[in-house]
Amino acid sequence: MQNPKGKLIPIGGAEDKGTDLELGVVERNNLNFFELGILKRFVKEVGRLDARIEVVTTASSIPVEVGDNYLSALTKIGCTNVGILDVRERKQAMDSATVQRLKDCDAIMFSGGNQLRLTAIYGGTEFLDILKKRYQNENFVIAGTSAGAMAMSSTMIYQGNAERAHLKGEVKITTGLAFIDGVIIDSHFNKRGRFARLAQAVAANPSCLGIGLSEDTGVIITNGTQFETIGSGAVFLFDGRQIEQSNIADIEEGSPFSVQNLVVHIMENSNRYDLNTHSFEMDSHYKINP
Repeated sequence: MQNPKGKLIPIGGAEDKGTDLELGVVERNNLNFFELGILKRFVKEVGRLDARIEVVTTASSIPVEVGDNYLSALTKIGCTNVGILDVRERKQAMDSATVQRLKDCDAIMFSGGNQLRLTAIYGGTEFLDILKKRYQNENFVIAGTSAGAMAMSSTMIYQGNAERAHLKGEVKITTGLAFIDGVIIDSHFNKRGRFARLAQAVAANPSCLGIGLSEDTGVIITNGTQFETIGSGAVFLFDGRQIEQSNIADIEEGSPFSVQNLVVHIMENSNRYDLNTHSFEMDSHYKINP
């Protein structure tokens, strides 16, 4: 299969997209999802300010607030053709009007919330089939923040308490939307202390590259393999190909796991990584080939 012509932009998020709000921690007028710089880069990749952008708020439990926030932010940047696509049930995803909106748009942005809602609602639908075809065959941009980022990969973390992630079985994995193979994406990586969570996911799936996205940080994925870091924070890459020993398969559920020689790279803005060659490029003069 040829490399996809479209681009993926998974983003680590900033504020929680609903959970904190429901707990009464965050005021409704303080829903700042990520810095405008990330959004500006997303719009730049889309190509023009009048492009049709559909913001998909399916993952969120507060879709009205989330949609209003994205609409306001994208309008500030200068976007003039933004729609909010809030699909709550599978039958809505199968509706001809919903499918037509996907066919007519130039880019999609998946909001945060619960990534399992995305896979449960869109999995096996014509909507997802068309989305994959457009990404594969057109200059089509798919962005997602937090849950919207985590759902992009074939292998998806859907649950895992950071404080217990060093214990076998505490990190739950299922099939994602499968825009990209060979990676596992985690979000809010610094703020929520998810190092052990992604380490367990990679220890159990060492052929997958773990991608830990910090807040206000993302990765532009071109050709399905070439990564460029954007934003103000760091991206952590967990490479399990050189793992020498791991007890994750043999210990009982609830026991601490151990792993030897799990390689970690840390990327900042403008750093690049190639998933095919596993080469890390810090700038034009310094390149590491593991």
